[in-house]
Amino acid sequence: MTSASIIKLSDVFLVTFQGELSDRDALTLREDLAKRVSGTGACGVLIDVSGLELVDSFLARTLHELAEVCALLAARTVVVGMRPEVAFALVELGLTLPDLETALNVDEGLSLLDGTGPR
Repeated sequence: MTSASIIKLSDVFLVTFQGELSDRDALTLREDLAKRVSGTGACGVLIDVSGLELVDSFLARTLHELAEVCALLAARTVVVGMRPEVAFALVELGLTLPDLETALNVDEGLSLLDGTGPR
């Protein structure tokens, strides 16, 4: 996978994207991240989507599924860095990502995960 990177920050994984993310890359990311969370006992995952100009229905569904898998593995998932145009597009498509936490940036996402930020 060349368009996504996974970085471990203490007990949290930070996922970032460079360029477009294909459906295949999204599925590979989902599987790889679940294995890493399970293997390390990480308590949280931050998914930084600021590098994406588009989040289509497949990627939105994959992010939601990833959050559900991480929750079963005792890790919280926060999506950070969503652009306003991406948020508008998701709402227009009827994809509001229920039960998926969001934050404006990585700092706020880390605050959510460590319990010092708003819920």
